[in-house]
Amino acid sequence: MKTALAPDLRAFMSVALRRQGVVGAIAPSSPSLARALTAVVPTSGTPVVVELGPGTGSISDAIRERLSPGARHLAVEIEPDLVTHLRRTKPWMETIYGDAADLGALLARAGVDRVDAIVSTLPWSLFPARRQERILGEVSRALAPTGAFTTVTYLHALPLAGARALRRRLRAAFDEVLTTGPVWRNLPPGMAYVCRRPVAGV
Repeated sequence: MKTALAPDLRAFMSVALRRQGVVGAIAPSSPSLARALTAVVPTSGTPVVVELGPGTGSISDAIRERLSPGARHLAVEIEPDLVTHLRRTKPWMETIYGDAADLGALLARAGVDRVDAIVSTLPWSLFPARRQERILGEVSRALAPTGAFTTVTYLHALPLAGARALRRRLRAAFDEVLTTGPVWRNLPPGMAYVCRRPVAGV
């Protein structure tokens, strides 16, 4: 197990140390947090699942475990070194180099016109308000009416203004916003927002 994790951890630390404005976490997501975030991923049929900010792929593995043959798993990553890492270590996943703020265009180029689930570990606290709004708008428009969106937040950040603003934006973008957790077995402890029924026009 240690041998399998070492390359992922090295890739994560390499980017985290060089580009703190891109990586918001201090360690890859734990299996417990991965399970909370990926509970919305369909386990039957041929769904299309999109992952935003896969990093080194700790959530990607949890998504793969739930998907049945014929499903599509696309991952949008903005850091070139992580894109290279993911394409080498997880060839079963469609890793797309790009910005989540351009999600609609990226999906169109991939031939995707509807998404059943979107799982995000994007570092929302590092984004200005307009960028948060743009990404959530792209997510809302990409999801099928019955689709679901999950994203992570960290417990220590909940009282901060940025975290409160994100909650307001999620509630404006989705008819239903639930929280799971907290997930203590993660560094730092976190929880998942589970969002359903995107609001038209967002």
